[in-house]
Amino acid sequence: MITGEQIRMSRAGLRLSVRALAKIAGVSAMTITRLENERSGGYAETLRKIQKALEAEGIEFLDGDAPGIRLRRAPKRKPRR
Repeated sequence: MITGEQIRMSRAGLRLSVRALAKIAGVSAMTITRLENERSGGYAETLRKIQKALEAEGIEFLDGDAPGIRLRRAPKRKPRR
């Protein structure tokens, strides 16, 4: 499963706001904020929705010794706020 830190790094790499990611993933902005601040571990289904949304936007999740992310392609749009 993805971590709050990976979500935050993904948003930064894609220049997405919390609200923009929430809309793309079909979850609330508060859910994104809670996950990023590690105030919630999140439901597996919610984490899958967020992961799929970020992967569709060009993020590749790395699960080695230190979980991280990598951009597969640069964002093609202006930053969402």
